[in-house]
Amino acid sequence: MKLKLLLFTLISCCSIGTFAQSKEQKVTAKTDSVKKADPLKTIITDKTETKKGLFTIYKTGERYYFDIPDSLLNRELLLTNFLVKVPSGSPKYGGEQMDQKIILFNKGTGKKINLRIVGVGTSVDSTNAMAAAVKNANIDVIATIFDVKTRGKEDKSSIIDVTDFLTKENLFTKLGQEVTKKLGLGAIAADRSFLKSVSAYPINIEMKSVRTYAATVAAKPTVFAPAIEAAKVGNAITLEVSTSILLMPKTPMVPREFDQRVGYFADGYTPLSDGQQNPSFKSVIVRYRLEPKAEDMEKYKKGILVEPKEQIVYYIDPATPKQWRPYLIQGINDWNEAFEAAGFKNAIIGKEWPEGDTTMSLEDARYKVLRYFPSETANAYGPNIHDPRTGEILQGYIGWYHNVMSLVHDWYMIQAGPSDERARKMKFSDELMGELIRFVSSHEVGHTLGLRHNMGASSQTPVEKLRDKEWVEKHGHSVSIMDYARFNYVAQPEDNIGERGIMPRINDYDKWAIKWGYRYTGAKSIEADRKIVAKWITDSLAANPKLWFGGEGLNNDCRCQTEDVGDNSMEASTYGIKNLKYVLAHLPEWTNEEDDLYKNMTQMYIQLINQFNRYTTHVTKNIGSVYETIKYPDQPGDVYESAPVEKQREAVAFLNREVFETPNWLLNNDILNKIGNPIRNSSVKVLQARQMDAVFSARVFNTLFMMQARFGTEHTYSMQALLADMKAGVWSELKSYKPMDAFRRDVQKSYVNALLSAMREAELGNNAIGLLFGGNQAAEATPIITGTDIGGLIAMHLNGLQKDILAAVGNTTDEDSRAHLQYMADYIKRSLNKQFKYK
Repeated sequence: MKLKLLLFTLISCCSIGTFAQSKEQKVTAKTDSVKKADPLKTIITDKTETKKGLFTIYKTGERYYFDIPDSLLNRELLLTNFLVKVPSGSPKYGGEQMDQKIILFNKGTGKKINLRIVGVGTSVDSTNAMAAAVKNANIDVIATIFDVKTRGKEDKSSIIDVTDFLTKENLFTKLGQEVTKKLGLGAIAADRSFLKSVSAYPINIEMKSVRTYAATVAAKPTVFAPAIEAAKVGNAITLEVSTSILLMPKTPMVPREFDQRVGYFADGYTPLSDGQQNPSFKSVIVRYRLEPKAEDMEKYKKGILVEPKEQIVYYIDPATPKQWRPYLIQGINDWNEAFEAAGFKNAIIGKEWPEGDTTMSLEDARYKVLRYFPSETANAYGPNIHDPRTGEILQGYIGWYHNVMSLVHDWYMIQAGPSDERARKMKFSDELMGELIRFVSSHEVGHTLGLRHNMGASSQTPVEKLRDKEWVEKHGHSVSIMDYARFNYVAQPEDNIGERGIMPRINDYDKWAIKWGYRYTGAKSIEADRKIVAKWITDSLAANPKLWFGGEGLNNDCRCQTEDVGDNSMEASTYGIKNLKYVLAHLPEWTNEEDDLYKNMTQMYIQLINQFNRYTTHVTKNIGSVYETIKYPDQPGDVYESAPVEKQREAVAFLNREVFETPNWLLNNDILNKIGNPIRNSSVKVLQARQMDAVFSARVFNTLFMMQARFGTEHTYSMQALLADMKAGVWSELKSYKPMDAFRRDVQKSYVNALLSAMREAELGNNAIGLLFGGNQAAEATPIITGTDIGGLIAMHLNGLQKDILAAVGNTTDEDSRAHLQYMADYIKRSLNKQFKYK
């Protein structure tokens, strides 16, 4: 028995050992199999979607991977966020850029890849000793760290999981603060947000997402924060957003330093060098890299036109209606004349997008595109994406909204209708509309080339030349298409001026600006380049002052206004009003269409009123204007000067005659009785009050007061003189005793109220601002006339006016006028007593 048991035990042990050994061998074999399995195959399967480009993108299931070549580690990339689609009524538009960051991927510790945000605030040449100090003292932010899931094929790349980076709102993809504020957005609704597409191209990656945010309706909607319908209905707003990653040049372009005397967009940084004592911010202009071919360099230096190494090509979106494509292309090609001034021929060209060509994509950053949006928005714009290190434009495009045609139609009928018979209908011919599209196209292309608005350009043309057929058709009505000098509204029907004397064109300033910005110098540094090009400006302005850049029209210089023409606003506006009277007389005929129900007439009457308001605003800006002419120390003359006294007096006389005297020609009952209910506020009344407020504004009073202190009474238009001239016009009935209609009486009320408002601001400062506006607006306002003598001067003027009114009451025979004057005298007295305890 023992022997049998021992034998069984031995056999059992052997069996168990054999089984254990077999199991161990299987486990080991399985482990070896896992070790030998290619990790790449767990990421790239037969169901993986693959897109090759700057980075290869893999999508396996719901996971996204970037395959980043080692050659692109430490290469700087430009990340840009755009709005693609927005809800109806949004103050922001599809195509608008939100923000930019320079990023790069580099190797981290272990099997990690860092995503860094690169700072561009400072720059130092590597030849400087302090370059080492800058390198030692600065480090770029690590924003995200990715695990390397595996190495790519041939062990030349790293594959990282970017699912969260693409699908979740984060530091890189979040909306800009301006968009969030203007649309009243709150938290993102993850259940109604998703990644729409990811695409890869040779130099860029494009990621589109649809995002829904909680949204509130503005308590007090404004044009800047309107009540968007989507927010009202569902307390939410859905947007389509694009995030683009673009490869930046390995060898940066030599920048051209920004100069205030030429109108370019600019970017900048703070350069550091060994020889500095006071480091300062350096701005560089935004432009394309345009260089001669190596084999043409000698020809170029001799002044022979050559083709650039790389032509600027704009494609027309295939969604664009075919009848407008030739005109959009002409607007692009028109810039070749300007580039010839810089020494290049065939530098820029517009082309139709090749239909059916599957090798091209509108999202590919190598192609510059005019995008056509089927939108009711009446707008067009020309942005660009540029290298913040040098200003080099890397990607250019133009946004074109379908309804821009309604904008140019209304402008052209109102401004050019008296001179051009083709403008006297609600639907223009394709030829006329095409020419209008062409000029807008040229303007927007100018922006994509780096040019800013030059609102001072049109002031370089004498008003009398705008009626000289031969001169204006030859030279144009403005020296720049980058001005908002829409059309030559000074030209009268009897002048018989043709299209070339009415429409804008690329002109002398534009050619000069392109020459200055794009002429190749061959300089190896920004400093060497600046020494060459700065002198060009000084010499050119001395030879031709019309090349002056007047800025964006945001200063207090009446020469730099939007929508104006000519060197004298009063003369130009007088001719403009004469043309408006012609338009008004023909409005029923020009707007007549079958079954219209006076919608056309209403639309064009509003446009006419708006145009009249523009003319009067142009004039008002002359009062208290300061001429600002940017100069360098080697140029003669002052930078700041008071506008001529005679022009300011002329402006007041114009307003008294054309605005504050009732403009009865606008009150045409044959039109008003068909388009407007009489119980609503009159647009004429609103316009008069608006101009009165503008004349008696803190801006005007403060400027006159300060300019008098600087230059003396004999060289400036004093505040006392302004009040006297305004009183002589607005209150002329105090001497003539003529009856005053309802509009005239309202003007006089506006006069007193505008002065009382200015006086309260001058005396109470922030408290007055708070009383007038309240809330956050009060904190943002600046009471610039507080602490001056302005309040006292106004009070004295009103006190004298009150006495003059009382003296005139007894001689005024019209009952309504007499009652009005008595009321105004009492009103002024009560207001002054409340403020100053006047007796």
